[in-house]
Amino acid sequence: MSKITAAITAIGGYVPDYVLTNEILETMVDTNDEWITTRTGIKERRILKEEGKGTSYLAIKAAQDLFEKSNTNPKDIDLVIMATATPDMPVAVTGVYVATEIGAVNAFSFDLIGACSSFLYGMSVAARYIESGKYKKVLLIGADKMSSIIDYEDRTTCIIFGDGGGAVLFEPNEDGYGVQDEFLRSDGIGRESLKIDAGGSILPPSAETVANKQHYVFQDGKTVFKFAVSNMADVSEKIMVRNGLSGNDVNWLVPHQANKRIIDATAKRMDLPEEKVMMNIQKYGNTTSATLPLCLVDYENQLKKGDNLVFASFGGGFTWGAIYVKWAYDPE
Repeated sequence: MSKITAAITAIGGYVPDYVLTNEILETMVDTNDEWITTRTGIKERRILKEEGKGTSYLAIKAAQDLFEKSNTNPKDIDLVIMATATPDMPVAVTGVYVATEIGAVNAFSFDLIGACSSFLYGMSVAARYIESGKYKKVLLIGADKMSSIIDYEDRTTCIIFGDGGGAVLFEPNEDGYGVQDEFLRSDGIGRESLKIDAGGSILPPSAETVANKQHYVFQDGKTVFKFAVSNMADVSEKIMVRNGLSGNDVNWLVPHQANKRIIDATAKRMDLPEEKVMMNIQKYGNTTSATLPLCLVDYENQLKKGDNLVFASFGGGFTWGAIYVKWAYDPE
């Protein structure tokens, strides 16, 4: 019997309608388009403005797009993995609600939180479930409503993040396509460099924490950038070496969209030209768990069966890694 691998067989995505441009941000904080573009590569980002709608809304929309495009019956889904850093609420699992709302009535679900590496880690988990032979259809959704935890008076963070969701379906493959290898890492040295101080078990919510704006994202930009540049490039290079891949062998780098300079540094280490790098940071900013699947959505029509893809990410904690995937289908 051939080895079972976990292949991506369908994708879907969703971004909100409201566009927050650099020009609009200029009226909100002390910044300008040239400064943002030069340092991040971001021109605009999407924001979920509707009252009472959270990360689950983005996730549901992305899953529905996948079902519609691929004619997948949600009742056939065995597992829904919800990769997110911004769950709808504490305790009640967001993924469980999403699974119910999309009609995945025969699936179990859980949330996976790994900051900006949530989706990448989710790919690893989804692959293991498929490879076990017990599960045939695993839906991995990456979605974040980052605007819910951003202080729009803090110019160091409000220029970076946007809202969005993406979904990927994994199914068994016996022809050698799908997830080939992974190199995942984490280091608690990053705990204080990218965080939200309050709202957890150490510092529960209070009138004081709200007044002190401790429920918003704090980022030590220089430290995060330094670690991201070196580590994302390192794991991408290592997974290529381990699998005997050169820059000519890799068809696409699918990088986390945190900063264009980080992406460029990773591509340079991999010896990849710009045309082999998926990039949509200029349109969406950093959508955290949604960046990787949204790249696939935007570039789906350019992918070909057998293409070698390297996914790479870096997130708070710190968390980072790379996954090597052989693409399993041609665009219709």
